[in-house]
Amino acid sequence: MKIAVAVSGGLDSLASLVMLREEGYDILPVHARFFDLHDELLEKKLGDICTGLGLDLHVLHLQEEFAARVIQPFVQDYLDGLTPNPCARCNRRIKFGLLLDRVLALGASALATGHYAGLEKSHSGPVLRRALDTDKDQSYFLSLVPSERLAMAVFPMRRQYKSGMDGFLQSRNIAVPAREESNEVCFIPGDYREFIACRLEGDLEPAPGPIADSSGRILGRHQGLWRYTPGQRRGLGIAFKYPLYVLRKDLAANTLVVGAREELGTGEFEAGELNILEDPRNWPRDLLVQTRYRQKARPAQAELCGQRMHVRYRGEAGLPVPGQVAAVYSPEGQVLAGGIIQQEQAVKPCLQTHSS
Repeated sequence: MKIAVAVSGGLDSLASLVMLREEGYDILPVHARFFDLHDELLEKKLGDICTGLGLDLHVLHLQEEFAARVIQPFVQDYLDGLTPNPCARCNRRIKFGLLLDRVLALGASALATGHYAGLEKSHSGPVLRRALDTDKDQSYFLSLVPSERLAMAVFPMRRQYKSGMDGFLQSRNIAVPAREESNEVCFIPGDYREFIACRLEGDLEPAPGPIADSSGRILGRHQGLWRYTPGQRRGLGIAFKYPLYVLRKDLAANTLVVGAREELGTGEFEAGELNILEDPRNWPRDLLVQTRYRQKARPAQAELCGQRMHVRYRGEAGLPVPGQVAAVYSPEGQVLAGGIIQQEQAVKPCLQTHSS
């Protein structure tokens, strides 16, 4: 079995490469160029590491596709009032989309990455789970990847702890070329607002407008709705008797709606672009829903209706942010479904398939 391993130059992907090599698999190391400005020194070091392992590194040029499938939609989503999750979209559209297609064409039968996530095979298909290292678990970012794609994925980090990977590579005299761990969006070196502003010209930049509370009272002016995120507190430029938070964006009226902290939790939302990973008839009665990477999954009930899902939290609720990913988990950590939180809308009648 030939397994392609995507190596970025970071710790986790290199450890995955070495582990699979030592397990005796036929390995095809690949490095994808996503940006026009690429690091030639890093690619040389990666090539040298692969040569030392008796492997040939393949460099794939995906700059145009990455811009079209990840960067441009990211910018447009913000202009449309959303707060997108580009890492989840990249996993679906690029890593386990285009990149997987490319390595299959090169003769591989699976693609391994350095993601911390569990993946098991069952008679009904792949089962995506949280990783053993729950502090580094990335199953949330993989919840939009379809089952047929996960069936060709390999996650060597599923039973590993991040803290042990440095020593693992050092014991094999392998130096990691990219030492800095990326915790933000890979294609944005600084503030996302500056990144988007550089891609807007003249009339393309949305106009400023009013900031109002939920009763419609005007409190100030915003500098373009795309510059704000639901739940944001700082940077509003309003002196008020109590702290104000962004509640939502009214695109039709070009108005930023703000309010007190107690107005943040709505307790329910709808998600679309669903990716169902487990037959809903097999879902457990108790469900957990996570809507941010660093957020703890919360007890909730979910109702499926066609290609949308209505989620209602039990107890404390977080603010659902349109454009973010909503991942549904079982209490044991299996990813049951993923979807994109939709703009606020009237709740429609929906057939309840499962609730807690």
